[in-house]
Amino acid sequence: MWLIARRSFAEGWGRLAATLLAGVFAIGLIAGSLQFALRAQAAVAGGDASEFARTDVVVQGGETDPGDLYAAPDGRIALDRVAGRPGVAAAAGDAKVPVTASGRDGEPIVPPAGAGTTLRPWIAEPSLSAYRLESGRAPARDGEVAVSRHVAEAGGFGTGDTIPVLLPDRTRKMTIVGIVTVQGRGAVASGDLLLAPPETVRRAARLEPGVWQSVWVGAAPGVTAGELRDRLARELHGDATVRTAERVRDSQSATLRSTGVSVGGAIGMIASVAVFVGLFVVANTFGTLVRQRVPRLALLGAIGATPRQLKRLIRFEALAVGAVASLGGLLVGYPVSAVLTRLFAADGFDISAADAQVGWAALVVPVASGLLVTQLAAWRAARRAAAVSPMRALRAASAGDAGRGWPRLAAALAVFACAWMFFGPALAVRYEEPPGTERTVGTAVLVLFGCMTTVAALAVLAPFFVGPLGGLVGRAGTAVSGEAGRLARATITRSPRRVSAAASSLMLGVALVGTTALLMLSVHDRFAEAGREVLRADHAIAATGGASGAPALPRDTAERAAAVPGVSSAAALTTTLATVAGAPDSAVAYLTVTGLPQDDPGSVLDLGGSLRPLAPGEIGLASPTMEAHGLRAGDRLVLRGERGRVALTVAGAYHDPSHLFADQALVAPATMDRLDPDAMARAVLVRGGDRAALARAVADVPGAEVLDRDAYLEVTVDGMTNGLTVVYGFIGMALVLALFGMATTVSMSVGERTREFGLLGAVGATERQIRAIVRWEAATVVLLGGLLGLGAALGSMAVLHAVTGSSFLRPTAPWWLFALIVAGSALVALATSALPARRASAVPVLAAAKAE
Repeated sequence: MWLIARRSFAEGWGRLAATLLAGVFAIGLIAGSLQFALRAQAAVAGGDASEFARTDVVVQGGETDPGDLYAAPDGRIALDRVAGRPGVAAAAGDAKVPVTASGRDGEPIVPPAGAGTTLRPWIAEPSLSAYRLESGRAPARDGEVAVSRHVAEAGGFGTGDTIPVLLPDRTRKMTIVGIVTVQGRGAVASGDLLLAPPETVRRAARLEPGVWQSVWVGAAPGVTAGELRDRLARELHGDATVRTAERVRDSQSATLRSTGVSVGGAIGMIASVAVFVGLFVVANTFGTLVRQRVPRLALLGAIGATPRQLKRLIRFEALAVGAVASLGGLLVGYPVSAVLTRLFAADGFDISAADAQVGWAALVVPVASGLLVTQLAAWRAARRAAAVSPMRALRAASAGDAGRGWPRLAAALAVFACAWMFFGPALAVRYEEPPGTERTVGTAVLVLFGCMTTVAALAVLAPFFVGPLGGLVGRAGTAVSGEAGRLARATITRSPRRVSAAASSLMLGVALVGTTALLMLSVHDRFAEAGREVLRADHAIAATGGASGAPALPRDTAERAAAVPGVSSAAALTTTLATVAGAPDSAVAYLTVTGLPQDDPGSVLDLGGSLRPLAPGEIGLASPTMEAHGLRAGDRLVLRGERGRVALTVAGAYHDPSHLFADQALVAPATMDRLDPDAMARAVLVRGGDRAALARAVADVPGAEVLDRDAYLEVTVDGMTNGLTVVYGFIGMALVLALFGMATTVSMSVGERTREFGLLGAVGATERQIRAIVRWEAATVVLLGGLLGLGAALGSMAVLHAVTGSSFLRPTAPWWLFALIVAGSALVALATSALPARRASAVPVLAAAKAE
């Protein structure tokens, strides 16, 4: 068998090369996905530097949320309550103010790995401070700031430069006097740092004199961190949360690990498309390769080769192809990962700080995956090879025996049954979870995986459709090309398996593109339609550049807009995420709360329901949120905000059909100040006024842009679908791989029919007629692949709509989308069949005589 395998490699290297290239690209996509996931986790972990590196104990005001071990406490602590106590050698106050820093180009600086940017006090005490000046000096006066190295590099700044900083309430320009690192790194676990004099930070955080969010404590000689923690906890009588700095660092690391796991999980789900497409393409091309060698395998069986030996021969070839393809795919994976990294950065999750990964996981796992994929792809081909009868040696490989239909139908039903591993849980989630975005997203993901499995079942059934479609194409071909069309019909219907192999790859590509396009068009159109129903403002001021997550604006932007002549209303939309601390039968742990001025809210937003203007201490809930919490008007709802528990009265329910402005809860600005005094404005909605005058009023606010109603809706809708750039990248790469699989299969099928084309030439067929035969066969591939792919896409959307019940997922599409997909499929098929058609028409008679 070794000698036979070696001869097969030597004589059939051209056919193996096509399969090998398909394997390289498939495994390259898998390796690139894994490399990207590992790099993302490395970028998250790479920020695991802590500002608490030299601190022993951290005293944080208030108490923590018992349901969230790593949440920050919600109170304040006076510095003099800690400093000077027995066992305390040094103490310094600390506070965090979320800000947005802009670079020289005016674009917001994206923090590394999706973290944030905070204004913090410069810690002057050497025994506590982990900040190391790389250049410049420490900030000493109001308006001066030292920045972390990542801020300086990303913004293109040096010492002495001025950096625009968006504070929660206003815009400031600060002078950079120093650049710092922490434990040798340019950022900390929580992201980028802007370090200012303590009093500057205390005023920005709206803290009373001498009061801080937390206090850093250094232990006296001979006192351990644990002993000091216990002592301070007793002396403060439960008014503060006392932790060792080590535990705070551990909580930061746990948060980073959680982020890394979430990123890896999301990438893993998306990368599963790559695995599926790779397995599909390799299985297709390898199956075609085995089918071409039916006569030789039959002869081996006739001279004594056992089915087991034939299986081993095919698996050995798959092993060799898999080994070479895995090594090639490993190299291809690095540029694939680089492309995905740039796509992810465009959505605001920058992992470029992490280098390419070369550990054992990054190297061994892709190779092992490649070997596994090729072995799985060769499994069915090996079984078919072992089942070849010696009598098949007397027939040409192109005879295309369709085989019995029942086994194929049974196999398709078995694959479809596997899809219920996803459809079943999706239905369970649909009927057990409360309505909301999380339920819709969860069921949609499960349904999409089930539909992807169903596509594989359609590929198994594809040969059944070749006959009717081949007859239709053949009649059209006969009318256009005469005898060439009749011959094309005969070759198509005689070998349905060959045609369906190429069509199934096209079907997969069309299904991927069609489903993604339908999904995005449906979501985008529904968001825009509902947004137009709710938004009544004439203009909106928003920060449209930079990272994902909609860069915020200072709240004084609304005051600037209100001062413009002709403006009748200027409302700042603020948002915070609060923890539900107490509610009857509460099913939701967090609540997104929107702040909106209540003097005339209807002038800018037309929310459904009959919610009256809210007074301080009241909260309005969206009807799905009200149902999820089991609340009614008049009930009390306790939220844990930045400054402790806030008890609110439920005023009533409203409805935001767009989910763009006040998706879960609504409060007055005074209530928002109690929940989160640092909440920044997501946008300022303006009624009346002139756009040019508004633009002049906010000209010095970095990133602020005045948009009309339609333009703001477009920006907001795009923000809701942010993060999908990388998904488009995965889908695009998978599509290229699927089309390559189709082109490879078409090319291999032409090589398989050397005898047939040579004999046609011998009996008088012209080169033009032979090219026409190949092109009409390609037309069948387009028709079959396009129809099945579009059917799979529409079916997926119909199932999504039925299972989720969401109006955002509707199985409708504009006519031009179908025309575009069909035209694109036809162009691809024409391009991929051009070279094979030329090769087929050039086959000499002598070559046909020597062909298998």
